[in-house]
Amino acid sequence: MTRFADHNRSSSAGRNGHRADSVRIDEAITDSGDVPSEMVISNSVRAFYESHPYPPPVKNLDGYGKLWDYQRRRAELILFWPSQRYREERTILIAGCGTSQAAKYAMRWPRAKVVGIDVSASSVAFTQQLKRKYRLDNLEVRQLAVEDVAELGQRFELIVSTGVLHHLPNPDAGLRALHSVLAPRGALHLMVYAPYGRAGVYLIQDYCRRLGIGTSEDDIRQLSLSLRALPLDHPLMPLIRNSPDFQSEAGLADALLHPKDRAYSVPELFDFLDVGGFRFGRWVRQASYLPQCGALRLTPHYERLSRLPILDQYSAVELFRGTMVRHSIVAYSKECDEPQVSFRGSGWGKYVPVRLPNTIAVRERLPEGAAAVLINQSHSFTDLYLPITAVQESLLVRIDGRRSIAEITNGIAPLGEAHQFFEQLWFYDQIVFDASHALNNI
Repeated sequence: MTRFADHNRSSSAGRNGHRADSVRIDEAITDSGDVPSEMVISNSVRAFYESHPYPPPVKNLDGYGKLWDYQRRRAELILFWPSQRYREERTILIAGCGTSQAAKYAMRWPRAKVVGIDVSASSVAFTQQLKRKYRLDNLEVRQLAVEDVAELGQRFELIVSTGVLHHLPNPDAGLRALHSVLAPRGALHLMVYAPYGRAGVYLIQDYCRRLGIGTSEDDIRQLSLSLRALPLDHPLMPLIRNSPDFQSEAGLADALLHPKDRAYSVPELFDFLDVGGFRFGRWVRQASYLPQCGALRLTPHYERLSRLPILDQYSAVELFRGTMVRHSIVAYSKECDEPQVSFRGSGWGKYVPVRLPNTIAVRERLPEGAAAVLINQSHSFTDLYLPITAVQESLLVRIDGRRSIAEITNGIAPLGEAHQFFEQLWFYDQIVFDASHALNNI
C-alpha cells in the first residue's frame, strides 16, 4: 500500500491552530464569470503558499555546507561558465526561494552575495529563521514577486529559478523580469515542468477541479485517502511511488492543488526562452536528451535521429522517453557570447575534466569486455549507463581536476581514442570541463 502523509490531525485546524483557508482558482472564475485576471491568479498563488509553504520547512541544515567542498563548488560553476576562471565571489539571486533554498545557497557559497525573494511572507519568515540560526551574513531575503525583481536595483551573475515560473500568471513576464537583472556574462539556472511525465498529475488536477476540492486540511486529507484507490496502472502511480512530493501535505498540495500550473515541451521551452530574451546553453543533466546516450543509440532509428537539427533531436528524445517530469537548463542572455564546450577543432586537448557529484563506477555483473560501468545517480532513466574498458578506466582514475585531457592520456592512449572517450564521459554527465585555458576567458 502506498504511504501518504499522516493527516490524522483535526481537519478544522491549520498549522497555527486556526482553520486553513482553502484556495481554489475555480472559485475566482465562478465569482467573476470570466477567466481570472493576472492579479486574481497572483493573489491565489500567494494565498496558496501562505497556507502551504513549499518545500516543507526545515529547521536543521547542520552539515549541509560541508557537503559542498571545493571540488563540488568548482564543478557547479564550470557547469554554468566552462570558459571562465574559477571565482567564488559571485552575486546570486534565488528567484522564488521558498522556505530554504536561499539559505542553502548562502551556506554552500559563503563568499558569494546571495539574495532570495519570494512572494510568500511565510516562506520568507522561514528563510529568515535559517539566516539567523546559521549567521548567514551573506544572505539577504525580501518578500517580492519575481515580476517586480527590478525593484532590487541590482544585477546578478547567477539567477536560480527552479519550479517557479510555471506557477506565475504570466511566465513570459516573469522571465523577462529576470533577464532585466542578469549581469552581462551571467547565467540562468531554470527548471520548469515538462508535460508528458506529468500526464497523471493533470488528470488528477482536473478531477479535483470538477469536485471542487480546495486546499483545506480536510480536503487534502480526503484527497490523500482517495488516492489510495487509484488503479495501479494510473499514469500518476509512478510519481506516487517515486516522488517525495506525495509524502507530505505541502508536497501533495503543490503537486495536485496548485491554482496555477503549466508545463513546457522542449520546443515550447525554447520558444519561452526566446520570448524572455534568453538563449539555451545546456541541459543541467544532458544525457536524457541525447540520442547517442542509452538505449536509443542501439535502435534502427539512431542514424535518422543523429541527422536531425539539435533542437529536433532533443524534442524527439523527449517524445520517445515519454516520462520526463521537468526540464532543468542553463541559459544565457541572447547578447552573451559565453563560449561552450565543443570537440570540434583541436582545443579540446586543453580541457581539464572535473568529476561531477553522484557519479559512481559499478564493477559487478558487468557486460562482456567491460572493466566497469559508470552511472550518474541523479539520472532517472536506467538505460543511461556507460560501460568502459580497462584502458578507459586507467584514464578515468587519472582525472584529478588539474590535468588536461592531453596530460591525462599521455603515454596511455592515442589522443584520437581519448577524444571519443572524454566526449562520452561528458555526454553521460560524468564530467564537466574547465575550458578556461582553451576558450576565450575573463
